[in-house]
Amino acid sequence: MGAVMNTVYNNYLTTYTPKPLTRFDSHKKSELRNVYNSIVKLNKEEPWYLPTTSKDTQHYAIELKENARGLHNTIAQLGGLEKDGLFRKKSAYSTDEGVAVASYVGGDDVGQEIPDFQLEVHSLAAPQENLGLFLPNNVKTSLTPDTYSFDIGINDMNYEFQFSVGEAETNRDVQDRLVRLINNSDIGIRATLAESEGRTSLRLTSESTGLTSGKSQIFTVSDDHTSKTAGAVEYLGLDYISREPANAQFSVNGAESTSPSNHFTLDKLFEVHLTGLSPDEQPVQIGLKTDVESLTDNVFHLVGGYNDFVKAASSYLETQSKSRQLVRELSGIASVYSSSLEPMGLNLKEDGTLNVDKDTLRQTASQSPDINETFGSLKNFSDMLLRKSNQVSLNPMDYVEKVMVAYKNPGHNFINPYVTSAYTGMMFDVYF
Repeated sequence: MGAVMNTVYNNYLTTYTPKPLTRFDSHKKSELRNVYNSIVKLNKEEPWYLPTTSKDTQHYAIELKENARGLHNTIAQLGGLEKDGLFRKKSAYSTDEGVAVASYVGGDDVGQEIPDFQLEVHSLAAPQENLGLFLPNNVKTSLTPDTYSFDIGINDMNYEFQFSVGEAETNRDVQDRLVRLINNSDIGIRATLAESEGRTSLRLTSESTGLTSGKSQIFTVSDDHTSKTAGAVEYLGLDYISREPANAQFSVNGAESTSPSNHFTLDKLFEVHLTGLSPDEQPVQIGLKTDVESLTDNVFHLVGGYNDFVKAASSYLETQSKSRQLVRELSGIASVYSSSLEPMGLNLKEDGTLNVDKDTLRQTASQSPDINETFGSLKNFSDMLLRKSNQVSLNPMDYVEKVMVAYKNPGHNFINPYVTSAYTGMMFDVYF
């Protein structure tokens, strides 16, 4: 790799960060085909616009898409993609969330008997931590100006990191560059700097915890067989393991067990995330909430997703004039159903967000002879939000001020699969 390509490589690794995905971001071929067909159909009659070059506007459009995707996933996680799924989604409880947080992942079969579990946590799973040497901050590095590299082995993969050291660079300059390089590579290791009395050390911490069978470390750092100049690992002390990885130890209904992660599943019914140790060996009870409590949780999550979308769009009112249009449309959807939502305890505020009266919501749910009928308008509201989120995600440029060049000839356009909207590529931002 030449000097120019090495610079490009380092630049991409220090600036590119992939977005997190959920299980609702993976799709069948038929779903992707439908999205593509929607893009082509949308572009067929769209006028021609000048490309938008403003970085602020591009950032705004991508943020709209991301927030629309977030609202879509919130509704999907609540079962909103299925008929009456919003009301059947069950919720789990934990008697002490300072020790364990639980969520229900079992089926929604009516009449299914769900047992409670007694969980006692003895120790948490811990990541591996490598702590380098503490070097003087503002002192010129002793590394000779050159291109260095070292290898990090993790998850049966080996990654080589290359970086250049200049003539007048300090130890802190080199450490800062490596923090960005490692963090933005997204290989499962988080880099930070530890500071003490004018000295800094490069700390590497694995994102995963515990050890699988036959493994003694989560990751290794070496420059014994690297392609560029060696010596950086020894100079920075990157191969010193300051904390060994450890598995979580706990008991379920009295039976001892271990897990390499603090996140695991109980009997395919509950996902459990360990957050602390059991006080005085007192077990935590994990079980299923009542139908009323589950419905209340689902409504709170739905309203929270809607409010987050409205607030995100409102944050651009001063800089992006057409964001006001989106806020009005979202508020308009809520206002259509406001009269039927108010008896449930959902009240529309002046800024377009919704406020939830928990007591009224619980009372309405507990006194309802038919949940589907009582909360039917809430289901319709979520369906409208789902359609709006899909529309914004498909073409966020609808809410951007653009300069139109010309209208297309109505009714006489042909679909060209190679000329889709210049902006629909943002749908795939960084997900490949």
